[in-house]
Amino acid sequence: MEREHNEDGRGAATGKRKTAIARVRVQSGTGQIQVNDRPLEEYFPRTLWATQVKAPIEITNMTGKLDIFAKVTGGGLTGQAEAIRHGISRALLEINPEFRESLKKEGFLTRDARVKERKKFGQKGARKRFQFSKR
Repeated sequence: MEREHNEDGRGAATGKRKTAIARVRVQSGTGQIQVNDRPLEEYFPRTLWATQVKAPIEITNMTGKLDIFAKVTGGGLTGQAEAIRHGISRALLEINPEFRESLKKEGFLTRDARVKERKKFGQKGARKRFQFSKR
């Protein structure tokens, strides 16, 4: 799946985290970031989430050079922010494969596979049991 350098400065990718799925489009522009047709700071009120989303752009020194449009569904805001981060990282690789080393070092290309464990029958939860009574 090796691709050459993308001259038109466009890339698209899917990012996932827990049950959140983000479809991300990246193109050369002025640095605006939109999530579900809303500005980043409006969609993610906590600065932690916005910082997570911006992290791959800052690592690759592309701040202010790209417009990012993300559609994200499922999960909570933390999972969605990390899904968008994963999608942006993958899309940046389509634009320039030389970003791979720096993004991989930060762990942004790895799909975080940790998901909630299912509840088991005959138990209170995934691991928790009902109280045992000997008599």
